[in-house]
Amino acid sequence: MKDGKLGVALVGLGMYSEGQLVPALQKAAHCYLAGIVSGNPHKLEVWKEKYDLKEDACYSYRNFDQIKDNPEIDIVYVALPNSLHAEAVIAAARAGKHVICEKPMAITVHDCDRMIAACKEAGKMLSIGYRLHFEPHNKEAMRLGQQKVFGAVKMVEAAHSLNEVEGWRLDKALSGGGPLMDVGIYCVQAARYVTGSEPIAVTAQEGIKRDHEKFKTVEEAIEWQMEMGDGSIAHCKSSYSVKENNFRVETESGWFELSPAFPYSGVKGKTSEGEMKFPQVTQQALQMDDFALCIKEGRQTSVSGEEGRQDVKILQAIYKAMETGERVEVNGQ
Repeated sequence: MKDGKLGVALVGLGMYSEGQLVPALQKAAHCYLAGIVSGNPHKLEVWKEKYDLKEDACYSYRNFDQIKDNPEIDIVYVALPNSLHAEAVIAAARAGKHVICEKPMAITVHDCDRMIAACKEAGKMLSIGYRLHFEPHNKEAMRLGQQKVFGAVKMVEAAHSLNEVEGWRLDKALSGGGPLMDVGIYCVQAARYVTGSEPIAVTAQEGIKRDHEKFKTVEEAIEWQMEMGDGSIAHCKSSYSVKENNFRVETESGWFELSPAFPYSGVKGKTSEGEMKFPQVTQQALQMDDFALCIKEGRQTSVSGEEGRQDVKILQAIYKAMETGERVEVNGQ
């Protein structure tokens, strides 16, 4: 802790850490950049100079466990490829640090259970990087749906797709899957936080694979349907071939939508009664500040490991439905 702020160490110094997390930490009121972890010695040196970090605040994966001896680091933020999340989170918990893990939490429910157990055993808090829970337009969508402002939700339509993807996201061993794992999870989240309900069953269809070489191990596109516990239906789609970023909610006596719904900035929304008017915010700064306050105040984070586990459970059910062509009950996963 420094000047009342909790120290955050970033694990994985890729585009998300550099482009989003560091700028957010520079704006945060309750936490700051206190350390970095990378397997790239050159990158460690560059970051150390750029962000004026001490030598003993810079770790490789080989000496990562020494982070336990650094009292300035309170929180470890894991921003690695999906399949590497579990081991990094478990190591951070064993080092006595609170942990934020990027979504999806892991690539199997079993790994999620191991992560949750490790943090509980260490007496440390685990949070998942669901930044949109702190974004005003998405928070308003939660309120409108869960409080039935326009009546009960009848249908959610959500789409999140990208058309410029490369690297580890195309390698199933690292990613756990294609666009569903990467950005389709936002659609799953939207259906859950708009309705305040959980899916009881899913069906899914793989989209046409146009580039078999590029998408050798992962799907190129997918559509899926979720039967929600409140009786509503969610129709979702995700792809690595087009750009889409929106959701629309039909209710008993109106509607509301966000378009774009899931970007880092520039979210816009409207309802059957008019435009949503909320400020743009630095989502990750609000997300990390809330976690720091949870630690300081001894309260549970709203985006917990259990929340992340539920999404992974649903994602696995969707993949099973895609592969079998059958309706899959989520609780059976």
